[in-house]
Amino acid sequence: MALEAYPRRPIVGVSAAIFRAGKVLLIQRARGTLAGTWSLPGGRVEHGERLVEAAAREVREEVGLDIAIGPLAGYAEVIGDGPAGPHFVVLAFAARWQGGEPVAAAAEVAALRWADPATLDGLPVTPGLGPIIAEAARLLAAPAA
Repeated sequence: MALEAYPRRPIVGVSAAIFRAGKVLLIQRARGTLAGTWSLPGGRVEHGERLVEAAAREVREEVGLDIAIGPLAGYAEVIGDGPAGPHFVVLAFAARWQGGEPVAAAAEVAALRWADPATLDGLPVTPGLGPIIAEAARLLAAPAA
């Protein structure tokens, strides 16, 4: 398989910290810079697509769930090695599960699981994931203004 050519600018991505029955959904990345680590489902924003629409679409494509998107919980930057490596800026949203059972529906998902948001089940996670999940949990627990 040929390596993907990345543009020489940051790529905007989205993800969702999806909560259900006190657990958060994590996926294990199957390929790319962060292969083997656990993270949130998500992916690239398409031209002309609103961020929340992209997050809902990516979750449906990757894990087959319907979700209710909440507020922005944080962001992460992923910068690959070398001058040809990718530079992603990923905006992470808090979200609630609405329906469906998670399945690894996309090639980039090696595995998935509902995890304890406080410990992330001790899994090797992508950099900065813990604080994003903590903020998402806080935002979803806060009373509506």
